[in-house]
Amino acid sequence: MFRTKQLRDSEGRLYPRSNMAASVLDALRFGAIRNGCEIRCDSPVTSVERTKDGFLINKSIAARRVIVAAGGCAAPAQGSDGSGFSLLRTLGHSIVEPRPALVQIRVKSPLLPMLKGMRVQAGIAVTHGGRVLREALGEVLFTQDGLSGIAAMEVSREAAPGRMAVLDLMPDYTQEELTALLSRWQGLGDLSPGQVLSGLLPGRVAQAVAKSTSDPKRFAFEVTGTRGFEHAQVTAGGADVAQFEPGTMESRIAPGLFACGEALDVDGGCGGFNLHWAWASGTLAGRSAVSAPHNHPGPADHPS
Repeated sequence: MFRTKQLRDSEGRLYPRSNMAASVLDALRFGAIRNGCEIRCDSPVTSVERTKDGFLINKSIAARRVIVAAGGCAAPAQGSDGSGFSLLRTLGHSIVEPRPALVQIRVKSPLLPMLKGMRVQAGIAVTHGGRVLREALGEVLFTQDGLSGIAAMEVSREAAPGRMAVLDLMPDYTQEELTALLSRWQGLGDLSPGQVLSGLLPGRVAQAVAKSTSDPKRFAFEVTGTRGFEHAQVTAGGADVAQFEPGTMESRIAPGLFACGEALDVDGGCGGFNLHWAWASGTLAGRSAVSAPHNHPGPADHPS
């Protein structure tokens, strides 16, 4: 008895036995110290320059190899300020414009007060000029100023002013099936559109649909933006991946320079994909930097 060693939650996610994120940080910190690393806190890197022997950091620290693992711009309260992009740009790298991803979408609609706090299982697409830019299926939560929930956050990287967020509140039905069903119900008596939709959708959502298009397959909102990097889980954009070797994470422009995680233009959806990319690319960059040759050409031999 009492032999449970459950490390996964009901969604299959893995956690430390302590169930504390600090345990992951401690494991990394202890490993770094054990291997002779010097950890400097409150020491922001303001410049990285190329020299004939490698790099000069903050005009005082010489290094043969440098790894940029500074994250992106998401969650600035935790220290992500986009400074890694500036450092990479000064070394000759192109930066794809950073934007918030996995973040709540802001929309404009008089229906939001009625919908606030309601959750639905829906399909959601961000469209522009009638073209679908990104779509997802899952939970959507209506908030006081927009849309949240996993499905909304999945499509948020394309949310920009002037675009539309279009919800399919009945994703299990085709348009023809839903039309036939509603027609049968409307024939049962003198029912309002909201009453016809009642039972298919939560009451307040049914009323909101009835007040707008009466079409739960296309419940549309005008996008005004997102809640920004302050609330974003991930940064979309970053250093152009074409300028890095995929097998080593080493720069093709400045040999001896490596980058990983959100410093690069790579981002994924919900479900741990961004954490996986951070761990995998960071591990690869670290191992590659250790095994890289010591005689990388300096700027005089290899202009960037």
